[in-house]
Amino acid sequence: MITQNSICNSEALKKGNWVKLICGASNQDLPSITDLCSIYGAAGVHCIDLAADEAVIYAARNAIDWVFKTYGKKPWLMVSLSDGKDAHFRKAWFNPDLCPSNCSRPCQSICPAHAIENEGGIKANKCYGCGRCIDICPLGIIQEKDRRLTLKDFASLLTTIRPDAVEIHTAPGRGQEFEKTIKEIFKVDMQLQRLSVSCGLQGHGINHEKLAEELWLRHKFLRIHNQKPLWQLDGRRMSGDLGAGAAKIAVNLWERIRPIAPPGPLQLAGGTNESTIKYLPEIKGPEGVAFGGKARKIIQPWLEEAQRKRISLREWPEGWEAALAEAKRLINPWLVRKSL
Repeated sequence: MITQNSICNSEALKKGNWVKLICGASNQDLPSITDLCSIYGAAGVHCIDLAADEAVIYAARNAIDWVFKTYGKKPWLMVSLSDGKDAHFRKAWFNPDLCPSNCSRPCQSICPAHAIENEGGIKANKCYGCGRCIDICPLGIIQEKDRRLTLKDFASLLTTIRPDAVEIHTAPGRGQEFEKTIKEIFKVDMQLQRLSVSCGLQGHGINHEKLAEELWLRHKFLRIHNQKPLWQLDGRRMSGDLGAGAAKIAVNLWERIRPIAPPGPLQLAGGTNESTIKYLPEIKGPEGVAFGGKARKIIQPWLEEAQRKRISLREWPEGWEAALAEAKRLINPWLVRKSL
């Protein structure tokens, strides 16, 4: 069904001021998801990207419906799937009994999701798979666990949740897996506003030309199914909270891919933050940006305080206004920009 909000969201991609919130493909912290979607929906994002999980989708829809009733804005609801193993679809885990009592717990200080506390292991619902704790553990006891849906589960889940858009995380060399994923998705009779494809260079040992070739291969499959593509260029995955260096990587990837990319809007992700827009050269594009780790980090103090109060941010006027102001500071420069 085409609504005025859908038209506005589509127009944002044409004008170059599209903004997406990435809640995290492994994030299952339901109270935070409701608050994140409420805050950024009210701030004006055009799309909210979520884990393919019924409870997560329910929490997000609760927020999106409230935003629509309160502010008259309705971002698209997007779910993320993967055609193979992917860092976005993992969680960290360790047995706390193996952790010595005198350990300084560097994993705790480095965790951006605050999923590791003074005692015990990792709170699975808060972990979104950045992997920083895995690399820093002095004993090497932290492991990653794959949390992807299996291919056979795609159709039944999509039938239930009926998203506005789907994003497929892919990797070089997985063309056949991508094709199988597309076929499985379209066993469901649904009309998507966009089918997004997310891929990057990190960890794949390829150059920009090879990445473009892989995107063109995906474009062929999208055309067969008459889908409107959205190309998400994943710069340095899950690193937007680390600073300006990550932002430069995301912009550089877009600059290199832009002249050789298949048709369709290009969206920056992976390392995006408030510095991203400052590094864009004065040439046309990109059409959009996605904020994940940085979007969560800047309002995390209010998310955590609301949880301590056992209320939602919507029920705490002072916290709501403060968090909303922070969210607007991040996304407003994109909402008002004009792509040359």
